[in-house]
Amino acid sequence: MVNSTCISFDFTGKFLPPVYILVFIIGMVANGWGLRSLLQKWEKLGNIGILVFNLGLADILYLLTLPFLMVYYFKNDMWIFGDAFCKITRFCFNLNLYGSIGFLTCISVYRYLAIVHPMRVMGRIRVTYSVAISVTVWLLVSAQSLPDMFYPKASMNRTEKCFDTTSNQHIEDYLKYSLGRTLTGFLIPLFITLSCYGHMIAVLCRNDNIDEVLKQRSLKLLYILILLFSVCYIPYHVFKNLNLWSRRDVIQGMCHKWSNGVYIAQQISRGLVCLNSALNPLVYLHLSEDICSQFRQLFQQTRQAVMSLYTSTQTSVVHT
Repeated sequence: MVNSTCISFDFTGKFLPPVYILVFIIGMVANGWGLRSLLQKWEKLGNIGILVFNLGLADILYLLTLPFLMVYYFKNDMWIFGDAFCKITRFCFNLNLYGSIGFLTCISVYRYLAIVHPMRVMGRIRVTYSVAISVTVWLLVSAQSLPDMFYPKASMNRTEKCFDTTSNQHIEDYLKYSLGRTLTGFLIPLFITLSCYGHMIAVLCRNDNIDEVLKQRSLKLLYILILLFSVCYIPYHVFKNLNLWSRRDVIQGMCHKWSNGVYIAQQISRGLVCLNSALNPLVYLHLSEDICSQFRQLFQQTRQAVMSLYTSTQTSVVHT
């Protein structure tokens, strides 16, 4: 076991459950509404809509596992759903995380080709290609995430645990696996995305013939991706691997001064990374003006309903 005097585990149970509740509510509403809107406006979205649809499916798949994780942390890290379902839950998280990164990368490549090489790709990117790309992303992400299921998720003397990584006895091997998956599942897609947008911005800045609306939409998508990578993906991968390294050293009897700080930072990054399921619907808003107008209409209706409820409440209080 990890030395409890070196690392305090109390923070996780206090921080993650409220985050999961918030993400579950916002994510289910936003993704459910976004997917419905996509299906209604499918023909207007074109091939890129298939990628966004798969992005939404990845979010829903993960969000459905959050209630079980809420129960886990509310029960003070007691997993009551069995080891097999623990591994499935963690597998769904990895599918969502790396599937989201994969589909966002593909969307960036699509946008890059449409702006930088419009004549070369005009009429050549068909629906079958987008379906094939989506299937390929799912297969690659599944292949990357499958080895994680073979690592024990329960402690040898606490079978009710459900580690998001693995038990302490296999931490050395898992650190190597985690570094490899960070390279293939995160750093390479990040490099592709940055390369696409770096070239795209250069073309947009020096070409005055490109439609101004297209420029604004491309820049908005860039801002969304910067938000997702900066808030959700980069901190998670940095602190996850640092925490694994720290755990390995603590197990070997080396207690660093920064070990507890890294552990807390890693738990915060776990909360931030699950926010991607609530933030990914921003991509829906970017791709469809119809969805944007529906969102504004929904917001206005909600605000009017709240104001009406507040006014009626105040009136009843005055009369009483």
